[in-house]
Amino acid sequence: MARAFLLVLDSFGVGGAPDAEHYGDLGSNTLGHIAEFCAAGAADRAGLRSGPLKLPNMSALGLLEIATLASGTRPAGMPPPEHIFGLHGCANEVSKGKDTPSGHWEIAGTPVRFEWGYFPTEGEAFSPELVDAICEKGNLPGILGNCHASGTDIIARLGEEHIRTGKPICYTSSDSVFQIAAHEMHFGLERLVALCEIVRKILDPLNIGRVIARPFIGESAATFARTGNRRDFSVLPPEPTLLDRLVERDRKVLAIGKIGDIYAHQGVSRVIKANGNDALMEATLEAMDEALNGDLVFTNFVDFDMNYGHRRDVAGYAAALEAFDQRLPEIHRKMQPGDVTILTADHGCDPTWRGTDHTRERVPIMAFGPGFRERNIGIRSSYADIGESIAAHLSIPSGRHGRSFM
Repeated sequence: MARAFLLVLDSFGVGGAPDAEHYGDLGSNTLGHIAEFCAAGAADRAGLRSGPLKLPNMSALGLLEIATLASGTRPAGMPPPEHIFGLHGCANEVSKGKDTPSGHWEIAGTPVRFEWGYFPTEGEAFSPELVDAICEKGNLPGILGNCHASGTDIIARLGEEHIRTGKPICYTSSDSVFQIAAHEMHFGLERLVALCEIVRKILDPLNIGRVIARPFIGESAATFARTGNRRDFSVLPPEPTLLDRLVERDRKVLAIGKIGDIYAHQGVSRVIKANGNDALMEATLEAMDEALNGDLVFTNFVDFDMNYGHRRDVAGYAAALEAFDQRLPEIHRKMQPGDVTILTADHGCDPTWRGTDHTRERVPIMAFGPGFRERNIGIRSSYADIGESIAAHLSIPSGRHGRSFM
């Protein structure tokens, strides 16, 4: 049986991107800086974690060698494993952006060669003409925000005014994205989703990558909390991806978490929603039981990015990595002869870096399964090598980009 399990640790970069300086990210290193802070005791948090970063299972899959290969620096305080298993290396991103769709599409064999549209970083993010069009078509009394912001910060700052006025909170970031936060009950979840669909159509001529619905609950700044009902409305990938090629050949693609949204639900057999890394892991394990010969289970573990990277929470990121690492043996136990599991990331989000945005970094590649021998696959020239390796493993024709390392 040949099945593939592709697990994306959202934002788990390993530094060393050759074009990092172009993005203002020279020296960023998500893994390296987390390990450094942990080794120095700066990521200790009572009741959460303490001491050096402990990732024994990923270290046994070559993570320390990957880090050294990617950035020239071995992560501080992390002991070497007794043995290394499977294939290990890292990859450069050739896509123009350091955003979620660009990274995921390139992983699936389709790099983004065009430039995304972005909103201004100074002054109001959205033009009066755009705001007027959104308010008219969405039947809104106006919008709040209209700026670059952290999602949790802007909800705390404007959430009460949003409830009082009925105006949705609209904001952006350094990514090509338009985000809309609204209260699930006072504004309504269905109304928020419908508004995002309207905005998606309005923004298509501007080539904005994603419109994101950010629902929240609570009645005051102290109690506001985002829920798991986030929805991403993405443009279609520029050409067929690995997912499309699999579905065309009657293979199943089980998309867990936000994978379906990232690919605009194209090339997806079934969407499986879950909220939080533990729930996403449970959904992945259940999907492994369902997957048949030739199928792909594809999961995005979003907490690393959303809850810890963007919020610059080093201790939280470290604890989440350690919790994920502890559950990797459960994946291994579910694997059958012929299976492969690949761990990777879509970009970096160094929690020690300035600002709150993604960071341009190389991403790790750890591939393992029954019968896989240890091998260093080096620095791959594109994330697309990951998708083409899965295509080769599942015996479907290769795409136009990337080269298999299997």
